[in-house]
Amino acid sequence: MAKNDGPRVNGEITARTCRLIGVDGSQLGLFGVRDAMRIASEQHMDLVEIAPNAEPPVCKVMDYRKYKYEQDRKAKAARKKQVKVEVKEMKFRPKIDVGDYDTKKNHVMRFLKKGARVKITIMFRGREMAHPEQGLNVLERLAEDLKPYATVEQQPKMEGRNMHMLVAPIKGAFDKLPDDDASHDDEKEN
Repeated sequence: MAKNDGPRVNGEITARTCRLIGVDGSQLGLFGVRDAMRIASEQHMDLVEIAPNAEPPVCKVMDYRKYKYEQDRKAKAARKKQVKVEVKEMKFRPKIDVGDYDTKKNHVMRFLKKGARVKITIMFRGREMAHPEQGLNVLERLAEDLKPYATVEQQPKMEGRNMHMLVAPIKGAFDKLPDDDASHDDEKEN
């Protein structure tokens, strides 16, 4: 018989005596396991060992299938509420032009708006390795531009031929953003 990872139920209980708890949660006292199983079967319930390491073990009379079902539902609800944080990556070059910089900055803003953390990478090639301060300038400029919307979680760090920085969105920073867009639209119409 395969060993399941849940509590022992009915015939699986190996102890001779147990402290019995009733369906309503009341303490019934010390019983032999056979007597406890008889009490549970008379109520059309299961005998479940809830504290196997206690002396003597604690068993409860309950409907085990209903208990398992409720546990599965709680676990499913907990998984549903769990937030999975994505880490997106945006790659820059140390000699990036203004237009390209603005486009990539807008992509980073879009990722941040969706709640993802963004890893910004500056890629160095060839002789660009002699001037890492140019890449640092790009990262500092980006951090300054994103200051109202994101915080720098990991400061710029050089690893091999790349320099990395990690930014995370500030909660509520994008809530007021749509109102700003609407005011700009009104100005364009006038």
